[in-house]
Amino acid sequence: MPPNADDWHVHINDPKYMGPKWWKHPVPMTVEHALDAHRLVGLDRTVISNAVHYIRFCETQKEALAAIEGSNRYLAKCRDDHPDKFVPMATCIPGAGDEGLKELERAVKEDDARAVIINSSHHGHYPDEDSAKPFWKLVADLDIPVFIHPGDATTPAMADYRLASSVGRPADNCLSLARLIVRGIFEQFPTVKIVGSHLGGGICEVIGRLDYAYELLDFSVFLGSYEPIMIKHPPRHYLKMLYLDSACYWAPAAECALKSVGEDHFLFGTDSPPMVPLKKKGFDLMSNIGMTSTQYDKVMGGNAARLLKLN
Repeated sequence: MPPNADDWHVHINDPKYMGPKWWKHPVPMTVEHALDAHRLVGLDRTVISNAVHYIRFCETQKEALAAIEGSNRYLAKCRDDHPDKFVPMATCIPGAGDEGLKELERAVKEDDARAVIINSSHHGHYPDEDSAKPFWKLVADLDIPVFIHPGDATTPAMADYRLASSVGRPADNCLSLARLIVRGIFEQFPTVKIVGSHLGGGICEVIGRLDYAYELLDFSVFLGSYEPIMIKHPPRHYLKMLYLDSACYWAPAAECALKSVGEDHFLFGTDSPPMVPLKKKGFDLMSNIGMTSTQYDKVMGGNAARLLKLN
C-alpha cells in the first residue's frame, strides 16, 4: 500500500432522494456501501461526492438548489460521522446564479468541502457558457478543484443495454471538457484545477482531432466554423493542464490517460459506490499500468492530498 490510498471517485446519494420519483430502482450509493468498499481495499481516505443525477427531475431551479444544499449538508454530516475516512465535495450547477454560488461558498467555508462536483451538462447547458463565468471565478478564488462528472446523457439510442451509463455519460463528459478547452477556460482562469472523471470520457483519444481542427484552420473550413478563437495554443497544451481520474476498469485506456496528462495529474478513482463490485478491480488496475513506485504513490493518494490540501 502507498503512504496514502485515497479514492477520488465515490458517490453517496442523499437518502431523501432515493425514492421512485428520483430513481426507478434502489441505488447502492449509501454510506454503508461506501464504508464497506473503503474497508475492502484498505483505503486511507474516501473522497465522497453526489453526482445528483436526480436534479433533472426537479421542476424548478429553486427545487434543484434546495436538493443540492441538502446533499451538501448530508455529505458534511457523513464526514463528521466518519472523520478518519471521508472527505466531502460540494455540488453546484455552474450557471444557476447567485443563490447557487452562495450555497457553494457556504459549503466550502462552513462545511469544509474540499472540492466541488459539477455535471458535464445540465438540461443542455455546458459549463463553458458565459453564464458560468461567475462560478469559475468563485472556484478560482476559493482555490478548490472542480470535478466534472457526467450528468444525464440519455437519448433513445442509449436506452438499451445500459448504454447511457457506459457510453453516453462518458461521451458527454468528453464533450464538456473539450468545450472548456477550446472556449479558453485556462486562458480566462489559469489557476483553476479541473478533474475529469472516467479518464475524461475519451478526451485523450480525440485530442489529436481537436488539434487538427485548431491547427488546420484554412484547410478544415469545410468542417464548420472555428470562431471565435479563444485559445493561444493547440488543445493538447491545455489537456496537460487537466487532471483525470482512473475510473475505467481497462488498463490500456488508463495507461493512455496517465501518459497523456502525466503522473502529477492522474488520480486513483473507482466510481465505487455505486459500482461496489468494481472496487477491487479498480484498485488492482493501478498495479497493471506500468507505474514506478514513485508514480504509484502520487497517483494513489499524493495528488489527491495535494489538490484537497489534506497534508
